[in-house]
Amino acid sequence: MPLFITYASYSNSGVKGLIDKPADRSEAIKVLIEKAGGKLVALYNTTGSHDVVLVTEAPDGSDAVAMGMAAAASGAVSKIETVRAWTSSEFKGVLEKAARVASAYKPPGK
Repeated sequence: MPLFITYASYSNSGVKGLIDKPADRSEAIKVLIEKAGGKLVALYNTTGSHDVVLVTEAPDGSDAVAMGMAAAASGAVSKIETVRAWTSSEFKGVLEKAARVASAYKPPGK
């Protein structure tokens, strides 16, 4: 399955909920991911511009985005960004595809 990295930040109400009732959120997050057909690979709480970093496997990008939308709809999360991750060998395949089609692209002004 494709690998995705998600960066998320709690909203004010999400932070309040965590402070009012401190909890390990990994099980709740794992349940959401599995319901979407994915697998939780890693979960980290972080400092800085994001509060949470997830590494997940999901059947495709729409599943990964749907997970983030479901969490955001709760109001507890204020910002979510999900990106696709490739291993080096997978990305080599992407580069090979790009090399095959590069001559078809005509840049602006040419």
